[in-house]
Formats: sequence, C-alpha cells, structure tokens
Amino acid sequence: MLNNSSENLSPAMGLSRRCLLQSTAVGFGQLAMAALLNQGQTANAAAPGLAPPQHFTPRAKRVIFLFMKGGPSGIDTFDYKPKLQEDDGKELPYDKPRVQFAATGALLGSPWKFKQYGESGIHVSELFPNVAQRIDDLCVLNSVHGTNAAHGGALLKLHTGSDTFVRPSMGAWINYGLGSENENLPGFLTICPTLAHGGVKNWGSAFLPAECQGVPLGVASKPSLEANVKYIENSKWSTDIQRSQIDLLNRMNRQHLDRSGPESALEARIQSFELAFKMQTEMPTAQDLSQESAATQSLYGLDDPVTADFGRQCLLARRFAERGVRFIQVTHSDTNVQWDQHSNLKTGHDKNAREVDLPIAGLLTDLKQRGLLEETLVLWGGEFGRTPVAQGKNGRDHNPEGFTMWMAGGGVKTGIRYGATDEYGYYAQEKKMHIHDLHATLLALLGLEHERLTFRYAGRDFRLTDVEGVVHDEIFA
Repeated sequence: MLNNSSENLSPAMGLSRRCLLQSTAVGFGQLAMAALLNQGQTANAAAPGLAPPQHFTPRAKRVIFLFMKGGPSGIDTFDYKPKLQEDDGKELPYDKPRVQFAATGALLGSPWKFKQYGESGIHVSELFPNVAQRIDDLCVLNSVHGTNAAHGGALLKLHTGSDTFVRPSMGAWINYGLGSENENLPGFLTICPTLAHGGVKNWGSAFLPAECQGVPLGVASKPSLEANVKYIENSKWSTDIQRSQIDLLNRMNRQHLDRSGPESALEARIQSFELAFKMQTEMPTAQDLSQESAATQSLYGLDDPVTADFGRQCLLARRFAERGVRFIQVTHSDTNVQWDQHSNLKTGHDKNAREVDLPIAGLLTDLKQRGLLEETLVLWGGEFGRTPVAQGKNGRDHNPEGFTMWMAGGGVKTGIRYGATDEYGYYAQEKKMHIHDLHATLLALLGLEHERLTFRYAGRDFRLTDVEGVVHDEIFA
C-alpha cells in the first residue's frame, strides 16, 4: 500500500484521511456501502462467497462439455433427413429465415450415408462410426435453437446465456452453485479454449466471485501437449517456505480487509494464492498421462497423430472429472478449418470428425467402465448448426434456427432422440429447446433450480437463464 506523506493527516499519528473518515461519522456512508456490496455478493449464500446447497436431489455431479467450435452440421451427423436427400438440388419450398448470415441457394443433400445403430436404431452418419457404437448411451437433442447467426453472439449465448452483455459463463454459475469437490483443484477448467468470438468471456465469471471463473489450460491454436499450468513447480523454494509466504500474505490481506471492509477483488486474490499453492501438489499428478495404461491411451487415440491432440484433451477431462472438478470444457478448434464449412463441407467435416470421433467414443467408454458416466453429464455440440441449403457449390451457412446437440450420462434417458426439426432440418419444430432451456435443464440435472440460482448485482437478481428457460424433464431418466 502506498503511504504518500501528502495523504497523511498527521505523520505522528500515522492516520490517513481514509482511515480518519472511516473512523468518524462520515465513514458511516462507506460502511453502509460495504454492507450493500457484501449483501450483493452473498444474496444466495450461507457464507460469503458461497452459494446455497443443491435445491433438490441431483442426477449428475459434474459436467464435461465437448465444444465443437464453428458449428457442426446436425443434418450431416445425428439428424437424418431422407427428404433432404430426395430433394437435393431443388429449391426450399418455404421461406428462409428473415436474418441470414450469408446468401444461400438450393437444397444440398448430405454427402454422407446414414445407418441405424444399437438397440435404439438411431441413425448416425458415417462421419461418426465410433460414437455410433455408443448411440444407446446418448440422448440426442434434435430441436435446439438459438437467436444469433454470428459466431461471436452465438458463442456468448451458448456459454453465458447472453449475446449482448457481459455475463457469467455457465461453468462459472455451476462453480458458484456447487463449488469443487477437490479443494486442491479449480471447480472449473477449460482445456484448449478458443480466444476468438468472445474469448475469455466464454469462461469468465463477470460479476460472480472471481474464484468461480474458469482456469484455462492452453489455447486452441496450440497443441494440447502445451496445455499446462505455468510455473506449477517451484524449484527454488521448499513447500514449507512457500506455505509460510502464503500465510504471511494471507495475514496481511486479512488485516487490510478488517480495516477497509469487504472487497471482492482482494477476497478473490486471497483465494487464488491459496488455490495456486494447493494446485502444486495435485495438478502435476492429474496431468501426468504416463500413469495411464497403453490400452487406455489407445482407447482415446493417443497412438494416432490424427486423434492424439483431441484425445489428450478428453483423457485429461476424465482425469479431472474423477478428481472432483465440477465443470470441464474441452474445445475442438483450430485456426484454419474448425467446423465452419461455408465451402468444402465434405473435406472440412471429414477432417474434424476424424479428429474427434474416436476420442469422444473413448471418453464415453472409459467413463462407463469406471462407473463415472452415471454421475457425469457429457454435453456435445457447437454454437449452432448448418443450413440444409447450399452456400456456394458445396458449403453450408450458419443455422441457429434448429440444430443438434447431445447429452450422455448424468441422469438423462439413453438411446433416445428428443425433439425434431422440419423435414429438411432447417427449423426446430417439435419439443423446441432454446439455449435458455438447455441451460435450465443442465442446471436441473445438477440439482439446481435455475430460477433460484441467482446473484444480486447492480440492484437486481441475475441468473444464467435471465428471465426465461424451461426445464425439459422429459429427458430425465
């Protein structure tokens, strides 16, 4: 803290103007403000910085979100449309959306064949032959829809519930609501996140306590081998010396808090110092994939250069999940292709699916074998889907009007398709699930009532679903 002589009322007394005002009647205004700020931080909390316990019995303990950046095409993956194949090249017989991202032409049939799999007989395209083997573990959501046709707005909507304001991410809300099961690891980790289209806002905490935000491991533009916590090991100081340093800092910061009143930024810094110290013992072990057998590494595709990068992310996700991290996001993206095929649909989706299909199937298999799938909700999808009409000769434009995501484990019904788009796959039509509904349903699976998980800020209560959201409990097992 700076102690400029011009601020001192009396060098002999050692009192600053701020201290004097806080100690006199004028300081009552500051005390009142501090009380209001503290009330805002703990509107739903039993103690400062803590949210309420679960509102009802949870079906899932944690979430692994497999985010496919760019918008994979539902009608080419998990939403079979024979009518689209039949009318390939014809004009769309109904109106296109009023707001479109780019100009589009006639109907474009899928270049991939579909086949029925499992006891459920759900159609899956040849893009995902390995995930297809796990189809009886999936709850395929064919009627998801959003409100934004641009990547930036759609990513923010999916991750934060708002495409126009800075709001806490869903991982931060879940971390706020439930916390981590492991005090030595963050409650929210995002592996190789994209820095584009919202960037850090997609895993930020906004006005929630800062300790709720996601901790990024690596970035999407670099190999997952580099997704490590920097400076996780300290070769200069022993653990005992570091513990003494942290304790000293903690005492000094607590003394400052006692004098100045509640301060969220300082509280968050105290928590971050403590967590950083604890992570030194847990994080290296969690990220040490050499502890996994050759068979497990092969299950995730680590022995194949095509699948190794995403497979490593998925295996890390399983290791963090079994250690009690509450929300883990795994992002598939790169600086060139992503899932955003405005042209060369066949080439781009072929490449992307080859990279993720085997690792995703491996993750589902591994979670189930370890008894983790029933308590871990796996969510797959992108920020929107693709149009059934062509952009150019062989591409598809953005389509937020109706697209596919899927869930697995975590208390959802298995081997089912929920909702439907129209016969060509353009608009969500049956049992429509808006992004707000998706969030409300996800929270409910974790035992949280989306209308009660609120945080008072700037004079009003905020929540992930804002003033909307319907829980689709028909998918609950």
